[in-house]
Amino acid sequence: MTEDKMKALAAALGQIEKQFGKGSVMRLGDHEVVDIQSVSTGSLGLDIALGIGGLPRGRVIEIYGPESSGKTTLTLQVIAEMQKLGGTAAFIDAEHALDPSYAQKLGVDVDNLLVSQPDTGE
Repeated sequence: MTEDKMKALAAALGQIEKQFGKGSVMRLGDHEVVDIQSVSTGSLGLDIALGIGGLPRGRVIEIYGPESSGKTTLTLQVIAEMQKLGGTAAFIDAEHALDPSYAQKLGVDVDNLLVSQPDTGE
């Protein structure tokens, strides 16, 4: 990369950090790898495939797939695991498919589950 391009890149990165805060953009090699805490999905095979032993804790996770593909079941299993660890979980039920009795059978503490059922996904 030419010196002019490097200066332009540095200026652009500086502007992004100024506008969005330090650490909003960085070179991946500039920071050491951090150990990410995870919560099990309830499926050993999926936990292994995800590479960190489950889903990352403290992040917003979107589960996407066709109708009747197991999205709600997977999500409820993760919520049950998180609650067992003493965590709090929120369920945004865009499909209005949440069955509290089914959730309870999967181990979800429904009395402490935060639920939102928006009319639209926007």
